[in-house]
Amino acid sequence: MRSSVPARVGTWFVAFLVGAVYGLAGTIAHSYELGWFPLGLVLAIVGCAGLLVAVRFLTADRWAALATGLGMMTSTLVFSGKGPGGSVIVPEGALGSVWTLALPILVAIVVAWPDRIRPLAEN
Repeated sequence: MRSSVPARVGTWFVAFLVGAVYGLAGTIAHSYELGWFPLGLVLAIVGCAGLLVAVRFLTADRWAALATGLGMMTSTLVFSGKGPGGSVIVPEGALGSVWTLALPILVAIVVAWPDRIRPLAEN
């Protein structure tokens, strides 16, 4: 049974907002390192991947997962530039490049994942 159109649009809007919050948190925390280990980057990627998978499984709607991913990518894009005071949240470097590329790859994988894997017909 499919939901009504207003309910689906509302779900997409909420998913976008939640994704934007996760994307902002990941953008701010990705550069934290514990010694040589990029702990912030790992936690940001795992957290965003977990949210994307949870939204996809709980809503059974790839469009909701896409809205979540677009929220993540939008907040990363908005907060990656130079701020009004000249500060930069995502500096040019390996961690920033990995974070900027990992997010769209995660979104593509979760959105493109098949709905159901059907068993092969037995002959």
